[in-house]
Amino acid sequence: MATPTSPLARALSALLLCGAALLPAGAQAERLKDLASVAGVRQNQLMGYGLVVGLDGSGDQTTQTPFTVQSVVSMLQQLGVNLPQGTSLQLKNVAAVMVTTALPAFAQPGQLLDVTVSSMGNAKSLRGGTLLMTPLKGADGQIYGMAQGNILVGGVGAQAAGSSVQINHLSVGRISGGATVERAVASALGENNTIRLELNTTDFSTASRVVQAINNQFGSGTAAALDGRVIRVQSPSGSDQRVAFLGALEALNVSPAQMAAKVIMNARTGSVVMNQAVTLDSCAISHGNLSVSIGVDSQVSQPNPLSGGQTVVTQSAQIDIKKDAGKVLLLKAGASLAEVVKALNAIGASPQDLLAILQAMKAAGSLRAELEII
Repeated sequence: MATPTSPLARALSALLLCGAALLPAGAQAERLKDLASVAGVRQNQLMGYGLVVGLDGSGDQTTQTPFTVQSVVSMLQQLGVNLPQGTSLQLKNVAAVMVTTALPAFAQPGQLLDVTVSSMGNAKSLRGGTLLMTPLKGADGQIYGMAQGNILVGGVGAQAAGSSVQINHLSVGRISGGATVERAVASALGENNTIRLELNTTDFSTASRVVQAINNQFGSGTAAALDGRVIRVQSPSGSDQRVAFLGALEALNVSPAQMAAKVIMNARTGSVVMNQAVTLDSCAISHGNLSVSIGVDSQVSQPNPLSGGQTVVTQSAQIDIKKDAGKVLLLKAGASLAEVVKALNAIGASPQDLLAILQAMKAAGSLRAELEII
């Protein structure tokens, strides 16, 4: 039998806690800003190539990184310094780097951005270096920012008596407020007095509920679903009124539809995570010395004569699991995969056994959910 400290037992304990939190309660209302985003309100990635100088002998080895030498020669020529023909530069305090950052939505010229500086050569460390003025370009090739400043490198490195210790990456650093925005990205927000909401996950039911909630709050015809992901919303014409409208729109509470049934299993640790939409159908599985049988038992409840009630049919799962034809665990509850997993753990099934059984149940059509193995 699996011990309480086994990886499978720990994974199943967490699984059952998640299942208990999911099963009893209904859909919980969430803010619209957590379910959808406004089209056009997004970040834009920026990137630039530059040089870091002032390193203490930890720069690129120029014999193996010729682009560093070419960059230095080109920079000196732009500054009016012409090197004699055939000059061989031996640079130890310079490193070629890539500078990356993200341009926030509605960023304006003069705004400061944090940048990440990463070595692209064989520099040992960027600590103590200074990034020279580096243009930051977007996907369209236009310059949207300029970066420059002293690099802060996290982590430490030490060397003594022929041994070295390095913690964290010394070839990556960060400059807080190291870039200045030079160009703003044009925004079409509110064009033609409409905005578009894009759901984070495509779901027709959730899109319908969002439209209904918006129309109930702001009036009929305010919102209309274009498909299962995009919703068109009528907005005020004035910028101040539009901002206030979007603020109220983001705070609107919506109950999202139940997600599609899905089971995720980590084959290395035996961790199993499922949502409340997972259901099981009748099946019988034999795997090694394990035998799993799942059946659905229907119970009919009839009202008393002339009581005016209705006949109610309830279904419950009957799960029969055996090992070595010895110990038998019989569970009667709602058709829940958590019951099967718990019973398998109780008789000592390994993560490999559990994985094989789940795959067999999926192939047989008993596991009505998407099975994802990571």
